[in-house]
Amino acid sequence: MAETTSDRTDGPLSSPTEIKKLREAFGAFATGVTVLTTGGPAPHGMTANSFSSVSLDPPLVLVCVDRSAVMHRTLAAAGSFGISVLASHQESVARHFANRRRPLGIGQFEGIRWRPGRRTGAPMIEDAVAHFECDLWRSYDGGDHTIFLGRLLSLAREPDESGLLFCHGRFHRLDPEPRELSA
Repeated sequence: MAETTSDRTDGPLSSPTEIKKLREAFGAFATGVTVLTTGGPAPHGMTANSFSSVSLDPPLVLVCVDRSAVMHRTLAAAGSFGISVLASHQESVARHFANRRRPLGIGQFEGIRWRPGRRTGAPMIEDAVAHFECDLWRSYDGGDHTIFLGRLLSLAREPDESGLLFCHGRFHRLDPEPRELSA
């Protein structure tokens, strides 16, 4: 069994050290990497790894957005959003939309290959492994984040591409050759 620094927490985290440990523990869970976007007169994008499928019937996905992020206001006002699941070769796109110093509005998409979503107008990143366009269906309090549920309006997928991964604070790529599990 691996050695642990702490087995449990008895209440709210109170010190920067405890919060850092929690971030590191959360970061041990490998996720895909997406760019969450909204359309309209001032489109916005944000790198997000807090994306998940929720339901097939009705088709729902979720994204979690920090309440202090520009995306929080933008998504709530737009009422719809797009998700581009980034391909393994799109680390630079992920880094671009994670940079808080990038321009706001349409300027942040300069130099990025994208097209407007057919249903929402939200920018969809070209060459991504999957695209989802959603209407904002519900939102829920999630502490310092809001959990936004989107009802799927359209989807597209590139079956021959592998997705970009994020784990332990770094980007990773899947081995392109699938391996058989050994007994």
